[in-house]
Amino acid sequence: MRKLKNSELDRLDSNEFKSAKKTPILIILDNIRSLNNVGSVFRTSDAFLVEKIYLCGITGTPPHKDIHKTALGSTDSVDWEYYKNTLDLVNELKNKGIEVISIEQAEKATMLNDFIPKAGVKYAFVFGNEVKGVTQDVVNHSNMVLEIPQYGTKHSLNISVSVGVVIWDVFNKLGN
Repeated sequence: MRKLKNSELDRLDSNEFKSAKKTPILIILDNIRSLNNVGSVFRTSDAFLVEKIYLCGITGTPPHKDIHKTALGSTDSVDWEYYKNTLDLVNELKNKGIEVISIEQAEKATMLNDFIPKAGVKYAFVFGNEVKGVTQDVVNHSNMVLEIPQYGTKHSLNISVSVGVVIWDVFNKLGN
């Protein structure tokens, strides 16, 4: 087997990405400290045609060299917006009919593998701070909570890994 060259991958350019049909997924980053994690979320969001990323609270915003290091230019393709207050954004999105889902370990959480996304519904997935997770107020105002099943000794995954797992799962369940 021969590895493919980048020129053989037939990827969209930034303009084609902007006009391409997007996956009905929004990503909300709730107070993410690591700029490398933010950049990784941009790169994963680009890979699966995520509609938009919301950067909230202390979450860093482009342009920044540490975001760029892991985003590799995807900050130019994926739409993003900054919100000072995550809860304000959550309430605004819910008022527009968007289903807001926190990714967290909580009572009555639905396991990701049991989650069946509905066709025609737009989802906003909230991912929280590397130490404290999604704030309780945001969890309280979410339509539901999804938990990524884990079987080892650690209590959580890295935020950028969690984003990748959820986007991949939902993207496939939506039949893309």
